[in-house]
Amino acid sequence: MIAVKGYAAQNAKTPLAPFSFERRTPGANDVLIDILYCGVCHSDIHQARDEWGGSIFPMVPGHEIVGRVAQVGSGVKNFKVGDLAGVGCLVDSCRTCPSCQQNLEQFCEVHSVGTYNSLEMDRKTPTYGGYSNKIVVDERFTLKVSDKLKLDEVAPLLCAGITTYSPLRHWKVGKGQKVAVVGLGGLGHMGVKFAAAFGAEVTVLSTSSAKEKDARRLGAHHFINTNNADEVKKARGRFDFILNTVSAQHDYNFLLNMAKLDGTMVLVGVPPEAVPVHAFSLIGGRKSLAGSLIGGLKETQEMLDFCAAHNITSDVEVIAIKDIESAYARMIKGDVRYRFVIDMATL
Repeated sequence: MIAVKGYAAQNAKTPLAPFSFERRTPGANDVLIDILYCGVCHSDIHQARDEWGGSIFPMVPGHEIVGRVAQVGSGVKNFKVGDLAGVGCLVDSCRTCPSCQQNLEQFCEVHSVGTYNSLEMDRKTPTYGGYSNKIVVDERFTLKVSDKLKLDEVAPLLCAGITTYSPLRHWKVGKGQKVAVVGLGGLGHMGVKFAAAFGAEVTVLSTSSAKEKDARRLGAHHFINTNNADEVKKARGRFDFILNTVSAQHDYNFLLNMAKLDGTMVLVGVPPEAVPVHAFSLIGGRKSLAGSLIGGLKETQEMLDFCAAHNITSDVEVIAIKDIESAYARMIKGDVRYRFVIDMATL
């Protein structure tokens, strides 16, 4: 076993604090990674505070991991000691079900293993995430990271990046399409960057006009304050595709009015309560309401390669691990532009 240092929540009410634990000794197909940076996802807060239910404690959050390979098993073919590597939201799956066979491990029909707050395939061993100094991952669930990009800015691509890249690719967003990105936060700012890079005409929908300057800097062509009735009226039936990144409670019907005939709104944010959708919001324009969950390993690697080729990273604020609780508090207030990343040298 390998001794590891990290930060953990002991239960839903306690703040994260130093925590020592062990990871498995690397097997033939495993990669041992010295973690350099780990992004902070809003889902870390939800799970550490058991807001979604079923949390496993003690919990070491973190699924936006980049680091350097320290050891490889005898059967590892694609990594060597010294390579840069990444780990996203998944560390294993059944590998044999129809979804896994299509490189859609996030939809594994047997059991997909989350990087933290999950159980290994044995359904007994809890997983611990990237708020730690080392991680052991099967080569198949380890990603190659380019040295062309700043590593701290790469970390959030492993969740925020793939969460927005995947639906844009699946629905074939590109030139000639009008795309709206709802919300300009950790997810939304990546959605804007990708949609613009794919050649779409991008509009940010936000409740705050203060974000217009940033939206345009990130690549948006237009900006609509959704509290402005005149601006909203002009946007009725305008968009081919709406990427909805908002996790706060809000009105889906209001946004669906802005989709054009055969338009699609895809949800990647998760509001705390169910949101009612009126049938007429869909029937009136043969519109679609859909959802998307991260991406498989093949697509995540594709996304990382695309980012390296097009110089796309996340906008980040790097923090020390000791400041994680204050970072959580700021995230809840929306006080981050646009993703916190922990420098693991501070552990």
